[in-house]
Amino acid sequence: MTQIHYRSVEVDGFEIFYREAGEAGKPTLLLLHGFPTSGHMFRDLIPLLAQDFHLVAPDLPGFGRSALPPRDKFNYTFDNLAKVIGRFTEVIGLQNFAIYIFDYGAPTGLRLALAHPERVTAIISQNGNAYEEGLSEGWNPIERYWRNPSTENREALREMLSADAIRWQYEHGVSDPSRISPDGIALDVFYMQRPDADEIQLDLMLDYASNVALYPAFQDYFRRYQPKLLAIWGDKDPFFLPPGAKAYQRDIPAARVEFLDTGHFALETHAAEIADAIKDFLAGSSR
Repeated sequence: MTQIHYRSVEVDGFEIFYREAGEAGKPTLLLLHGFPTSGHMFRDLIPLLAQDFHLVAPDLPGFGRSALPPRDKFNYTFDNLAKVIGRFTEVIGLQNFAIYIFDYGAPTGLRLALAHPERVTAIISQNGNAYEEGLSEGWNPIERYWRNPSTENREALREMLSADAIRWQYEHGVSDPSRISPDGIALDVFYMQRPDADEIQLDLMLDYASNVALYPAFQDYFRRYQPKLLAIWGDKDPFFLPPGAKAYQRDIPAARVEFLDTGHFALETHAAEIADAIKDFLAGSSR
């Protein structure tokens, strides 16, 4: 049976919680979760990959069991999330690793690749967007907030943090919702109900504009370095559309693109298929 270790480490005064499995001598895969979840989203994937890889799944700052400092003590931006996670990889001794990027994990992980392209051996993008054509109309209320960060526009987004909205994100586009475990939804709702967690998430929604502004830089990185890349996508995702997956091949002609008949949280329904695709994709990759 797979042994998963649950650890915490101090990163420049910031506590980061993470899951770790597999032998440290095997190729490392850094698993970066999205909104509004945590490393818990990888609970089904980790046992399927632990025999072949060294797996590390941190909770991003302000998410899961990682530190949740007050907003006047920590500026919740994607630049700062990436800086903390970048230092986290150094503190625990990761030198080279592939990255699995999902949702918020995409702009976080791609910032790591921009900063240290020599460290990133491959990229698995599971509904992790880097192209404007991948953004659906579901982003319209958030884009209005970018253009006009008024109190009214901020309050209009608060419903996206509700228990019903979180459940909808998990179930939308899934042909059989009974396959969605309620436990992950309940855990996300629990974390969202912590003091100030909603304000932190609204801060990050505002700062998401910085990710779109970086899309040209991410795409230049793809063209320049031609990283080994698999885009594996739930094709019913209400936020990140299939054209966002296909666009990777414009900059990385050798990129592999695969679609799954599911929604945003593809691991909830297709963990086995994603694991098989990763093992095939990473076969022979350097550490």
